[in-house]
This record gives sequence, C-alpha cells and structure tokens, in this order.
Amino acid sequence: MNIFKNSLSTKNLSLYTLIVLIFFLLSIKISTPFFNPIIYDAFGYYLYLPFTFIYHDLGLNDSANVNAIFDLYHPSTTFYQANPGPLGGQIMKYSAGMAILYSPFFFISHFIAGFTDYAQDGFSKPYQIGLLISGVFYSILGLVFLRKILLRYFSDSIVAITIILIFLATNYYSYSVYNGLMPHNYLFTLYALIIWFCIKWYETYKWKYSIFLAICIGISVLARPTEIISLLIPLLWGISNRQSIKDRIISFRKNYKQLIGFTLIIISIGLIQVIYWKIYSGQFIFYSYKNPGEGFEFLSPYVLKVLFSFRKGWLIYTPLMFLALWGFYYLYKFNRDLFYSIFIFSLINLYIVSSWSNWWYAQSFGQRALIQSYPLLSFPLAAFITRISYSKKRIKWTFVLLLSFILFLNLFQVWQLRNAILDGDRMTFAYYKKVFLKTKVDEKDKKLLLVDRDFRKKLIIPDDIDFKITTLLSMDFENYQSDNANYYSSEKHYSGNQSLKIDSTVSYFSSGLNIPFEKLTDKDYAWIRVKAMVYIEDSLADNSLKMVITFHHEGKVYKYRNIEFGNPTQFNLKANEWNELSYDYLTPEVRSEDDNLKVYF
Repeated sequence: MNIFKNSLSTKNLSLYTLIVLIFFLLSIKISTPFFNPIIYDAFGYYLYLPFTFIYHDLGLNDSANVNAIFDLYHPSTTFYQANPGPLGGQIMKYSAGMAILYSPFFFISHFIAGFTDYAQDGFSKPYQIGLLISGVFYSILGLVFLRKILLRYFSDSIVAITIILIFLATNYYSYSVYNGLMPHNYLFTLYALIIWFCIKWYETYKWKYSIFLAICIGISVLARPTEIISLLIPLLWGISNRQSIKDRIISFRKNYKQLIGFTLIIISIGLIQVIYWKIYSGQFIFYSYKNPGEGFEFLSPYVLKVLFSFRKGWLIYTPLMFLALWGFYYLYKFNRDLFYSIFIFSLINLYIVSSWSNWWYAQSFGQRALIQSYPLLSFPLAAFITRISYSKKRIKWTFVLLLSFILFLNLFQVWQLRNAILDGDRMTFAYYKKVFLKTKVDEKDKKLLLVDRDFRKKLIIPDDIDFKITTLLSMDFENYQSDNANYYSSEKHYSGNQSLKIDSTVSYFSSGLNIPFEKLTDKDYAWIRVKAMVYIEDSLADNSLKMVITFHHEGKVYKYRNIEFGNPTQFNLKANEWNELSYDYLTPEVRSEDDNLKVYF
C-alpha cells in the first residue's frame, strides 16, 4: 500500500489549484506597475544576446555601445557585469546559460520591435516586455511540472496543498512574481524538468528523455556552474540499497550508448562558454568573478548562518522548510527510493551554498540560492503533509493553522520587503523584532540594521558613531626603512626632521600602512579616517597625487579606493605649503579576518 498515494484521494483538485495559482500570478504581474526588468544582474545575464546579434561585439571592444545603453536605460549604477579581459575588451562576468533561456523571447521581441517605433537596440520596451513574459512563462512551466512529478508519488489533494505552499509560502513567490528574471526562477523550472525527464528515462530508457534530461542539466550548469550538482539527480534517483545499485549499473551498461550521448550533449553545451572564453580571453577557463573579497570557503562553510541568521537565514525567512526537513523522516520510512537521492542532494547542495563567502547573496529575500532545490524538497514536504493527514483532528487543525500562518507571513514579509520595511541585505535580530508584522517602520529603528555599505553613496563617518575611536597607526618618517631609504628627505618637514618625498625620479609609490582586519576591530566593520600632511612643490594643475586605500586577500586587492587629489579646488589644496588631506573609508565585508588594510600614496 502506498500511504502517500492513497491519502485524501480527490480528482483534479491539484489541476484546479494550479489554474488558480497561474491566474493569481498573472493578475499580480498585470497589476504591478511596469518597470524595466533588464537591470543589475539580469542585465549581465542578458548581455550575450544583444551584443551577439545586434551589436556584433561579443568581446565588448567598443565601449561606446555600452555607454550609450547606460545613458539611455540606466541598467545599474556602474558597469560591474563585465571585467577587463587579458586580450583587451571585456569579458562577461556571468556565464551564458541564462541568455539561452531568454533567447526565444529576445528574438520575438526583436522581430516585434522592427514593426514599431521602438529602437531595435535590445533594450527598448518590446525587449523589456518580452523578458518579463519570459519570467512568467518559466514560472508557469515550473509549477506545471512540479504538479506532474508530485502526482507520480502523492495523492491529488496532497499535491494541491504542496504546490500552494511551495509557491505562496516560500521565497520562490518573491522570485517568481517580482524578480522573475533572476536565475533562481528559471532554475526552479529546470530542476522540475530534470526530475520529470529522469523519471521518464528510468521508466522507458527512450532516447528522447535522455536527450531532454541532458539539455536541461547542461543549461542549468551553463546558467550557474555550481548546478553541476544536478547530475546527482539522475545518478542517485531510485537508489535505496545495494541491489538497486547493482541494477543501476546493469541498466547503465545496457544503455551505454544513451549515456555517451547524454555526456556529449552536456559537454557540448558547456563548450559554448569555453569557446567564448578562449576567443575573447585567450584562455579555455577564465575566472570572471574578479573580486577577491568573495569566493568559496569549502573548509569553513557558513551553514549555521545560512540556516538561522536573521540577516538571511533560510529557516528564519522560509520557516515552511522546517516541515520539509521533518518530512525526510516520513520519506525515509515510506519511500526510500526517493529518500536517499533527495537527502544526499540536499546535504551537498546546502554545503555548496553555505561555502560561498558572500553567504547572504546580496539583496534578496531569504536564501535565494536554495530556491532551485524546492522541486526536490517538495517531496519531503508532501510526505510530511501526507503523514499529518492521517493524524487526529486536533493535530490536523493545529497544522492547518500553522501552515496558514506561515503562508500569510511569507506573503506579508514579501510585501514588507517591497515597501522598505524589511531590508534585503542588512537585517538583524533586533530590527526584525521591531518590524515583525508591522506596516510602518520608525526611521530611528533603522539604526538597528547592519551598517549601510551602499557604494553609491559618499561614505563619511557618521556624527553619532557609538564605538571606540582610536589612532590605529601613524608614520612620521623619522626612522629609515631600508627598502624605502631613497624616499626620505630633510628638505621639507612638517614636524620632526624628515618627510617622505615622492616624484617621478624616485618612485611612484610611497611607504604605507598595513594592518590585519582582526587588529582593526572586534566588530564586523570599522570606519577608517586616513589623514596626511602633504607639501606640493609643483604646479597644482600638474599634481597627480593619489591616495590608495584597499583590502588584500591572499595578496589580491578588493574594495580598492583610489582618491585623486589632482583637482585643487575640490580638496582646497595650496601650493608651496602644507595641506591636510583626509578621506573616510568603510571596511568591506571581509572574506577573512586575516585580510589586511593597506594605505599608501
């Protein structure tokens, strides 16, 4: 007897539920004020398309095109979506998978733009609408296939409840409805398709299912390379004991031609990125994430923060997943063929997601990097709901109330985020308590948030700073340093007997200050004010003095600030006398406490 399949048996309830959810999604999209969706990260994912098929400059060698797009459409405050390449031009920061998923809607929009007064430039309104529609399309497709795969194992009523909860009671709601162009929405759908084609392949061993499965996995990896983990789904699906392992090996041997084709398809899709890198960077593998301040820390993952932090904890902002984790027990008890593949995948996926040093994944609601795993986690969630359906009425109604509150809380907190009550990056426990279930926020309560690191603002040490102020390091150049002896001069001195002289005949770099973050502060950030007395002998107009403040991780630079003092009016400099220069610097989210601050001229 299949306890999951026979519980609360109904007919077509899940289909009617799906239709209602689709209409709900469409109604919100239609009623939401229109905005340009091709911005920030989505702009970076999309760039491959217009610069291949419209501008014919995939290497981004002509900066005029990018500048014109920024002037007209303002996709972001800075062009961070590409980095200078070793052969000139610029290399896309993101891989090409998302562009492939956008492409049908790009080509349709390009065709439509040709019959309108809008520019065929890849970014005008037809393209914006086309990409918005693409996000809705993939959301609907994901929900359709989520229902299909769950119906293979659970009753119609359980499936109806599960898809309601996955859609409305998790952060997938935020990313399908309001942030539909981000990869998590598309990957959710790809994972649902991977599961479906995996099931169909093992049932029939038909070529078409192995081909579709390989395409879905290949595009997933091309969209986000860490999705290579999706290979675990077909590898482990249905494995529950030694005999099932032996049977799987036999079936693989029998169908080895399909396995070869499966492998070649995935490799071919991956070659799209490799060929792009080789042509435009000269390297088969090019690491496009140039910021040394972020990367994988596999030896020290941030698992507890990813799960429980009020900044971005998965189980804090998506508490429904407590019940999914609980459901693993019932999945193990009643269907081990499902349990092992999903449980092992979930553990490894959590480890990978938690190993990224930027574990809060920037502006988002909850842990966005886990959204694509929800089609798999819907199985233990459905198993939990099934078990509760067999419980006494008192227990059933307790969980009905609990699930109703979780669903309400998710929808309400997404509303709070969109109305700037919840913050997508700087949440703390103290602030969360203040705004819990609130429709307004007191501005003074925002002081409870983490420090504002908005790089778009001019950073100045706040007047109301409430922690210790101290002099960290100073250099008076009274004592020689052997490696910089030629710098020292007694011709001019502000105090003492010496100063440090820089001109083109000696060197372009001064001595500097160097201090590890752990010695700067015992908090998670510090404000630094750098001051120096500078005497300029030459014409102010010819002055090319620069102050550099930066952090280093294993010798590589991040949060680099290069302050040019060549504008005498901006800094009120005067020739042939001593000037005080000052600049405020907020430490970044350091990757390691061993990372060090460096300051030099």
